[in-house]
Amino acid sequence: MSTATAATAPTTLPLGKALNAGLRRALENDPKVVLMGEDIGKLGGVFRITDGLQKDFGPNRVIDTPLAESGIIGTAVGLAMRGYRPVCEIQFDGFIYPGFDQIVSQVAKLHYRTGGNVKMPITIRVPYGGGIGAIEHHSESPEGYFAATAGLRVVTCSNASDAHTMIQQAIASDDPVLFFEPKRRYWEKGQIDPAATGPLHKARVVAPGADVTVVAYGPLVTTALQAAKVAADEGRSVEVIDLRSISPLDVDTVAASVQRTGRLVVTHEAPVFLGIGAEIAARISERCFYHLEAPVARVGGFTVPYPPAKLEEHFLPDVDRILDAVDRTFTA
Repeated sequence: MSTATAATAPTTLPLGKALNAGLRRALENDPKVVLMGEDIGKLGGVFRITDGLQKDFGPNRVIDTPLAESGIIGTAVGLAMRGYRPVCEIQFDGFIYPGFDQIVSQVAKLHYRTGGNVKMPITIRVPYGGGIGAIEHHSESPEGYFAATAGLRVVTCSNASDAHTMIQQAIASDDPVLFFEPKRRYWEKGQIDPAATGPLHKARVVAPGADVTVVAYGPLVTTALQAAKVAADEGRSVEVIDLRSISPLDVDTVAASVQRTGRLVVTHEAPVFLGIGAEIAARISERCFYHLEAPVARVGGFTVPYPPAKLEEHFLPDVDRILDAVDRTFTA
C-alpha cells in the first residue's frame, strides 16, 4: 500500500487518540495553529490527548502554560489578534470558570464589537461530564452557560469519527468554538476516515426508528443507543439523534424526525432545569405542535451540585431513565 493510500485509509482508534490525530493534522496543515494548556506538552495532558505533539512540533507550537485559565484564554485572544489559531485545553470542565469572564466578555464579543474586523479563531477544548469517579470540580457539564452566550459556537463529539473530523473543523473556523469532549468516552473505539468531511453544526441520525425520537449529545449518545437496543427487543422502534452542535442548534433534523415519530425525549448529563433540553423542547413544541402525540420528555441530571463519585450513578441518566421517559410519551 502506498503512503498516500495509507494516510487516507480508515483506521480504528479510541476517541482520545482520534482527537490526537485530528490535532496533529491541524498542526501539520497550518503553521499558525498553536496548542496551549496545562501539562499538555511533555506530559501530553492529563488524558494524554496531546501525547507526542510537543516532541514533534516543538514547545513554541505546543505550549505548557501556568495553572491560570484566565491567562490561557487572555493569551489566546492576543494570539488570535495577531493571526494565529490558538487551541486552548481546559484541563477539566470545572476549571473553566476562572476563564469564564475572558470567554464571554472578550472571546465572544470582539468580532461583533469591531464590526467584523477582528476575528477570534480560538478553539477551547473542554473534557466534560461525569462517569469516571472523579473528585469535586472534575465532572461538570457547563455547556449551557456558553450556548447562552451570543458569539460562541458550542459543539461536542460522541465518537471517534466525529472527534477526528470536528476538532479540525473547529480549528479551521474563524469563529470561537467551545469544543466539549466526553471524557468517559475517551477510550471507546471507533473507525475514523481521514478523508471524512461534513457540516460541523449538523445533527446526525445515528439509529433510525419509527415510534419515538431520542435526542442526545456527547457522552449520552452511547447510552441512548443502548436504550434503543433494549426498546427494540421489546418491540418499540427508537430513532436516536446525535445533536453534535449545541449552538447553533440543528432544529430541522430533530423536527423532521419528530414529524414522523410524533414523540420526543431529550437527554443530557447537565441538570434538566434550564438545560439544553428545555430549548429543544420549546422549539419542537412550537414547530411540531400538531405532530406531537405527547409532551416532550426530558431526562438529565438533578438540580444539585455534582455529587460525590460514589453517588454519581444515581445522578447520571442511564438506560432505565431514558426508557422510562420513552414509556411516558406513550401513556401521556
